[in-house]
Amino acid sequence: MFKRLIFILVCVSVHVSWAQVPTPKEHFGFAIGDDYHLANYTQTEAYFKKVAQAVPNLVKLQVIGKTEEGRDQIMMIVTSADNHKKLDRYKEISTKMARAEGLSEEQARAMAAEGKAIVWIDGGIHSTEMVATHQLIETLYQVTTRTDAETKRILDNVVILFTHINPDGQELVANWYMREKDPTKRKMETIPRLYHKYIGHDNNRDYFMLNMKESQNVGRQLFVEWIPQIMYNHHQRGPAGSVLAGPPYRDPFNYVFDPMMVTGIDALGAAMYNRLNAEKKPGFTRLNGSSFSTWYNGGLRTTTHFHNMIGLLTEIIGGPTPEEVPLVPSRLIPNNNTPNPVTPQKWHFKQSIDYSVSLNFAVLDYAARNSDHLLYNIYSMGKNSIERGSSDYWTPYPKRIEAINTAYQADQAKTRGARGGGVAAAAADPMGWGSRSAGMPLKFYESVMRDPLLRDPRGYIIPANQADFATATKFVNALIRTGIGVEKATADFTVAGKKYPAGSFIVKTAQAFRPHIIDMFEPQNYPNDFQYPGGPPIRPYDAAGWTLAYQMGVTFDRMLEGFDGPFQRLPYGELQTIPAKVAAGSGGYVLSTKMNDAFLAVNDLQKAGVEVFRITQGSEMGNFYVPASAKAKATLDQVAQSAGLRVTGLSKKPTQAMEKVKPLRVALWDTYGGSMPSGWVRWLMEQYHFPCNVVYSKEIDAGNLKNKYDVIVFVTRAIPVYRGADNDPYAAFRTETKEEEIPSEFHPTMGRITANQSIAPLKAFLEAGGKVVTIGSSTNLAYHLGLPVRSALSELTATGEERELPSGKYYVPGSILRVSVDSTAKASWGLPGQADVYFDNSPVFHLSSEAVAKGQLTPLAWFPNNKPLRSGWAWGEAYLQDGVAAFEAKVGQGKLYAFGPEITFRAQSHGTFKWLFNQLY
Repeated sequence: MFKRLIFILVCVSVHVSWAQVPTPKEHFGFAIGDDYHLANYTQTEAYFKKVAQAVPNLVKLQVIGKTEEGRDQIMMIVTSADNHKKLDRYKEISTKMARAEGLSEEQARAMAAEGKAIVWIDGGIHSTEMVATHQLIETLYQVTTRTDAETKRILDNVVILFTHINPDGQELVANWYMREKDPTKRKMETIPRLYHKYIGHDNNRDYFMLNMKESQNVGRQLFVEWIPQIMYNHHQRGPAGSVLAGPPYRDPFNYVFDPMMVTGIDALGAAMYNRLNAEKKPGFTRLNGSSFSTWYNGGLRTTTHFHNMIGLLTEIIGGPTPEEVPLVPSRLIPNNNTPNPVTPQKWHFKQSIDYSVSLNFAVLDYAARNSDHLLYNIYSMGKNSIERGSSDYWTPYPKRIEAINTAYQADQAKTRGARGGGVAAAAADPMGWGSRSAGMPLKFYESVMRDPLLRDPRGYIIPANQADFATATKFVNALIRTGIGVEKATADFTVAGKKYPAGSFIVKTAQAFRPHIIDMFEPQNYPNDFQYPGGPPIRPYDAAGWTLAYQMGVTFDRMLEGFDGPFQRLPYGELQTIPAKVAAGSGGYVLSTKMNDAFLAVNDLQKAGVEVFRITQGSEMGNFYVPASAKAKATLDQVAQSAGLRVTGLSKKPTQAMEKVKPLRVALWDTYGGSMPSGWVRWLMEQYHFPCNVVYSKEIDAGNLKNKYDVIVFVTRAIPVYRGADNDPYAAFRTETKEEEIPSEFHPTMGRITANQSIAPLKAFLEAGGKVVTIGSSTNLAYHLGLPVRSALSELTATGEERELPSGKYYVPGSILRVSVDSTAKASWGLPGQADVYFDNSPVFHLSSEAVAKGQLTPLAWFPNNKPLRSGWAWGEAYLQDGVAAFEAKVGQGKLYAFGPEITFRAQSHGTFKWLFNQLY
């Protein structure tokens, strides 16, 4: 009896004032998981504060920054009272172990024993996925009120970072859902705008770029402040016929990973699905049971993989409105993907919450039992990366394995040819292995995997004298935000016989987060991945290639040998600015169009009432000229200081021909419910200070567009496919919304672009002198207008009919390709003669030679050869040769601009922004 009393007193002492923690039902008026009920962020934030006030010994509430709409973004730090007293030390241990710099084996072992596992659990990034938001509330309540031995072990050995990813979205979605008094009428499908102010679902594609405020807040905690060993990212929806998809994930994983990160995911996955099975909660699918992989960088979970963190994702079914687990017969047979299938049944919100809480406790219990292993393992992975970056290392990409096979086959063909076997004999053994048990001679491995020229770089130099160093600095800041160590030259220096100026940036690969560095500079090599030999391709989870340095047009040099110089190591997380001083210019000033921020300066100058001209001839063609004045100097000084803009002062006015730059009335298409590509462009225009109005289909259909606008921009998925009639290719993915179900304030935003009603007013706008900019699939407008162009990605069938190339012949999912550019064309001013473009099965054209000769059509960019792939996966890329990627067309007095590639993709592709900006003057 005495021992039992002591145990009870200990438990109570661990949870001082635990009885004061209000239940969610007491606070919200309903239990978390009750059908037809959602909490908004205002209510959730208030509950988080109540919990923190009730048990300050267990919970510390931290505001990690503001959201795009100005709300506080909250992180709850939960651990035992004793751990809170040493929180700074545990954070220090976590970051030191993750960076693995200057730690001996003995020191690392000692710190692993001393430290506590840091576990990140988030929710709410995709706001219509309300299980993810509400499991945070329920888990916080349970972990701060439960008194069982498991919870005590967790609090004693783990520091938990409960983080809300998208407060604005929860507020919007919950309020929209709960607006109906009748619970059975509540639904989320008709939300009028994106649940992130700008980018909606793409807020989970911003984590190597970190453009949005929420991404920046989260990135600082993950990659600079805490660097947790485990991060758990909650999502929906689970695959039909299952309850949830989780770790481990399907191939391919990215080849730059440390294998311990991959097997670490396996270990956590086992803990998660074993717990569900023990609790009789079936329906967990993994591996090839879902589409999720660990290839992509840029997602909240996936970017952590490139930082040696065990990044976990689950995608679960369920929501406040009850639903059915559908009958999918193939899911009912147990297999390695789904060892414990779920049967068809009605599914309630509470079940999804219970599953999610069980998964959280599985992760936390694993971390509590393996705290020292987790800390030591992230140190070990970091140390491995430092060693690889300090010595010769060859990443085993698929293209290199193909090179080994090709070399061996060529050797065998030569040998057999000498013996009379020739190529036919080699073809009988396509892998060239002969006796499979013997394998290949080692020389074929060494010819590729020990080729000095194929080594991974020891580092990269980003010269300060490149044309657009301000954009290069933005690239460097993206690296810094993700925890990468960067050095800066304090004086001029020489490496490998090349001179570099002071101020250049240096990124060495002998760092713990080497996988992320390699991924940002080097091309991704996605494997040829098909359902079966000769069958259709398997779509990557997101993009196949994204190399950020390529997308941003950054000039850099790869260093294959170790190097040093007058380099200053910058503090982790310290963003860089390059303030520039504007020299006096009695004859005015010139801004190079090669700098993206020149457009920002022009917009600020025009807003200040300063005249700006554009040079139209000679070597300065496309550059901006600003006549000298006190107001011009003051405005340029301000932009130069904030953006690092380089301004050339002139002693006299240029003699070349010029034209006055006039601001245009710009409209950007959007739609009811919101378009993510449109949101990205709207954000982009705000960053570069372009005035812009949003226009919807009803206004377009009403006509008289030239009276209001000079330019209309259509991002991808705005203009339907042309099939000779009104045909909406996205109808299968669109829920049609009835106006009577929607408040009248949103009626002007409803509708869509159609062939029957929208094309005629757009044609009239063009003929009256308007400009239309189309991107991606919206280049379909060229076909609707009857322009003499056709798809370059088609073939004739046996019956003489034209059809799109089948995916078995041609397939290019999100990748980086290189195009040639007519940089003398006004539309392309400031671009180089070759550019890297983001291409996602994008449109490619053949132009009528007669129309080109007459000047009706002008190609702006094209594929000059049959090997345009720079990063990612391009199957059948030879079909692209001589295809036109971008063109302009005269339509009456106006112009249509068609850009097949995604020239503004997720505000990452800085290297092609000018194709939009040039058309806005």
